[in-house]
Amino acid sequence: MMSDASSPVSQYISFIIAGDEYALNIVRAREIVEHSRTSRVPMMPACVVGVMNLRGRVVPVIDLAVQLGLPPTRVSRWTCVLIVEAELDGENTRLGLLIDGVGDVLTLSADEIEPAPAFGAQARADQLLGLAKVGQKLVLLLDIDRILSPAELLASTALGASAPGAPPALPGSHGAPAGDGDRP
Repeated sequence: MMSDASSPVSQYISFIIAGDEYALNIVRAREIVEHSRTSRVPMMPACVVGVMNLRGRVVPVIDLAVQLGLPPTRVSRWTCVLIVEAELDGENTRLGLLIDGVGDVLTLSADEIEPAPAFGAQARADQLLGLAKVGQKLVLLLDIDRILSPAELLASTALGASAPGAPPALPGSHGAPAGDGDRP
């Protein structure tokens, strides 16, 4: 496989949200932590489930499903928080992404990535870097700076506290409590 400066090989970390596989550039990922209780903050956008204490550092936790226009994440034993670094207002900021589970580290070349479709994806085309062909499946590559931009986060406020048909959130938690242990 040959690559030049315009089509480098990159690594991505994949994860599951609402049954679909997404990925972001691994350079942006810092760590994966177990889902734990978050503290709600009043007047935050609908996608922000609260803040968590990560070794003495306050980290906002965003339900990536809600930010992508999907029903809120139902917490299970596989639910975790992917800590990422995103550029917000010109500064690198650590944020936690609530996800259903972690996938694999993918090494992709430019020829394995298709342009984002204008329709048919659960994320808007402007939130995607493209679609990766991995074996027989497609993985949606997210533009994390776009999705987590202040304008996009505030836009989720217009969606209300939860998506239609979603279970009510419990105080100090997000989504349904862990229950039967079935993987989403």
